[in-house]
Amino acid sequence: MSHLTSAGVAGRIEDLYGAPLADLETRAQGHAPGMLSALLGMLGTLALAERSIDFHRDHLARLVHPERQVGRHEVSHLLDGVRRLAEAVAVRDVQTKSLDAVLQSLARVPAPEPSPVTPSPPAPASPLPASPLPCQSTAHSR
Repeated sequence: MSHLTSAGVAGRIEDLYGAPLADLETRAQGHAPGMLSALLGMLGTLALAERSIDFHRDHLARLVHPERQVGRHEVSHLLDGVRRLAEAVAVRDVQTKSLDAVLQSLARVPAPEPSPVTPSPPAPASPLPASPLPCQSTAHSR
Protein backbone atom coordinates (compact mmCIF):
# COMPACT_ATOMS: atom_id res chain seq x y z
CA MET A 1 0.00 0.00 0.00
CA SER A 2 1.41 3.34 -1.03
CA HIS A 3 1.40 5.97 1.71
CA LEU A 4 1.29 9.69 1.45
CA THR A 5 4.09 11.26 3.39
CA SER A 6 3.72 14.35 5.50
CA ALA A 7 5.87 16.20 2.95
CA GLY A 8 3.54 15.10 0.14
CA VAL A 9 0.47 16.12 2.10
CA ALA A 10 2.04 19.48 2.93
CA GLY A 11 2.62 20.06 -0.78
CA ARG A 12 -0.99 19.21 -1.58
CA ILE A 13 -2.25 21.59 1.11
CA GLU A 14 0.02 24.35 -0.24
CA ASP A 15 -1.31 23.72 -3.76
CA LEU A 16 -4.89 23.73 -2.53
CA TYR A 17 -4.57 27.02 -0.64
CA GLY A 18 -2.00 28.62 -2.94
CA ALA A 19 0.43 29.63 -0.18
CA PRO A 20 3.46 28.22 1.67
CA LEU A 21 2.75 26.05 4.70
CA ALA A 22 4.27 28.57 7.13
CA ASP A 23 1.91 31.27 5.87
CA LEU A 24 -1.05 28.90 6.11
CA GLU A 25 -0.17 28.02 9.71
CA THR A 26 -0.06 31.72 10.57
CA ARG A 27 -3.36 32.31 8.80
CA ALA A 28 -5.02 29.38 10.62
CA GLN A 29 -3.91 30.71 14.01
CA GLY A 30 -5.56 34.05 13.35
CA HIS A 31 -8.96 32.64 12.36
CA ALA A 32 -11.69 30.52 13.84
CA PRO A 33 -11.19 26.77 13.42
CA GLY A 34 -12.09 25.56 9.95
CA MET A 35 -10.95 23.21 7.22
CA LEU A 36 -7.45 24.68 7.07
CA SER A 37 -6.81 24.23 10.79
CA ALA A 38 -8.23 20.68 10.61
CA LEU A 39 -5.91 19.80 7.72
CA LEU A 40 -2.91 21.29 9.52
CA GLY A 41 -3.76 19.37 12.70
CA MET A 42 -4.03 16.11 10.79
CA LEU A 43 -0.76 16.90 9.02
CA GLY A 44 0.93 17.45 12.39
CA THR A 45 -0.35 14.08 13.65
CA LEU A 46 0.88 12.38 10.49
CA ALA A 47 4.34 13.95 10.82
CA LEU A 48 4.52 12.89 14.48
CA ALA A 49 3.57 9.31 13.54
CA GLU A 50 6.29 9.27 10.87
CA ARG A 51 8.92 10.46 13.35
CA SER A 52 7.70 7.88 15.86
CA ILE A 53 8.00 5.11 13.26
CA ASP A 54 11.58 6.16 12.48
CA PHE A 55 12.49 6.35 16.17
CA HIS A 56 11.03 2.96 17.14
CA ARG A 57 12.40 1.24 14.05
CA ASP A 58 15.91 2.54 14.84
CA HIS A 59 15.52 1.60 18.51
CA LEU A 60 14.51 -1.96 17.58
CA ALA A 61 17.41 -2.21 15.14
CA ARG A 62 19.81 -1.30 17.97
CA LEU A 63 18.21 -3.86 20.30
CA VAL A 64 18.55 -6.72 17.80
CA HIS A 65 21.98 -5.74 16.47
CA PRO A 66 23.90 -8.94 15.55
CA GLU A 67 26.75 -8.13 17.96
CA ARG A 68 24.37 -7.68 20.86
CA GLN A 69 22.94 -10.51 22.89
CA VAL A 70 19.24 -10.48 23.61
CA GLY A 71 18.64 -11.53 27.18
CA ARG A 72 15.58 -11.87 29.32
CA HIS A 73 15.65 -8.17 30.23
CA GLU A 74 15.82 -7.02 26.57
CA VAL A 75 12.81 -9.12 25.53
CA SER A 76 10.40 -6.81 27.34
CA HIS A 77 12.05 -3.81 25.63
CA LEU A 78 11.71 -5.55 22.26
CA LEU A 79 8.04 -6.28 22.82
CA ASP A 80 7.37 -2.73 23.97
CA GLY A 81 9.24 -1.34 20.95
CA VAL A 82 7.30 -3.56 18.56
CA ARG A 83 4.00 -2.49 20.16
CA ARG A 84 4.89 1.18 19.91
CA LEU A 85 6.03 0.77 16.32
CA ALA A 86 2.74 -0.95 15.43
CA GLU A 87 0.78 1.88 17.08
CA ALA A 88 2.72 4.52 15.14
CA VAL A 89 2.13 2.65 11.87
CA ALA A 90 -1.61 2.41 12.65
CA VAL A 91 -1.81 6.14 13.38
CA ARG A 92 0.09 6.94 10.18
CA ASP A 93 -2.21 4.70 8.14
CA VAL A 94 -5.39 6.23 9.58
CA GLN A 95 -4.14 9.79 9.16
CA THR A 96 -2.96 9.09 5.62
CA LYS A 97 -6.28 7.57 4.61
CA SER A 98 -8.26 10.40 6.20
CA LEU A 99 -6.10 13.15 4.73
CA ASP A 100 -6.17 11.57 1.29
CA ALA A 101 -9.97 11.34 1.36
CA VAL A 102 -10.37 14.94 2.53
CA LEU A 103 -7.83 16.34 0.06
CA GLN A 104 -9.46 14.47 -2.84
CA SER A 105 -12.82 15.95 -1.91
CA LEU A 106 -11.49 19.51 -1.97
CA ALA A 107 -10.66 21.59 -5.00
CA ARG A 108 -8.87 24.87 -5.22
CA VAL A 109 -11.30 27.68 -5.70
CA PRO A 110 -10.11 30.05 -8.38
CA ALA A 111 -9.39 33.55 -7.22
CA PRO A 112 -12.36 35.82 -7.83
CA GLU A 113 -11.97 37.83 -10.99
CA PRO A 114 -12.16 41.56 -10.54
CA SER A 115 -15.63 42.74 -11.38
CA PRO A 116 -15.79 44.86 -14.52
CA VAL A 117 -16.28 48.53 -13.93
CA THR A 118 -19.89 49.28 -14.65
CA PRO A 119 -20.73 52.80 -15.65
CA SER A 120 -22.98 54.49 -13.19
CA PRO A 121 -26.50 55.09 -14.44
CA PRO A 122 -27.19 58.60 -15.66
CA ALA A 123 -28.48 60.98 -13.08
CA PRO A 124 -32.25 61.33 -13.14
CA ALA A 125 -33.50 64.34 -15.04
CA SER A 126 -34.46 67.23 -12.87
CA PRO A 127 -38.22 67.76 -12.67
CA LEU A 128 -39.74 70.46 -14.84
CA PRO A 129 -40.56 73.63 -13.05
CA ALA A 130 -44.19 73.89 -12.06
CA SER A 131 -46.29 76.41 -13.97
CA PRO A 132 -47.61 79.30 -11.91
CA LEU A 133 -51.26 78.73 -12.87
CA PRO A 134 -52.43 75.19 -12.45
CA CYS A 135 -54.68 74.47 -15.46
CA GLN A 136 -53.76 77.13 -17.92
CA SER A 137 -53.67 76.02 -21.55
CA THR A 138 -51.17 77.32 -24.04
CA ALA A 139 -53.56 76.96 -26.98
CA HIS A 140 -54.91 80.15 -28.58
CA SER A 141 -58.47 80.90 -27.85
CA ARG A 142 -60.96 81.83 -30.60
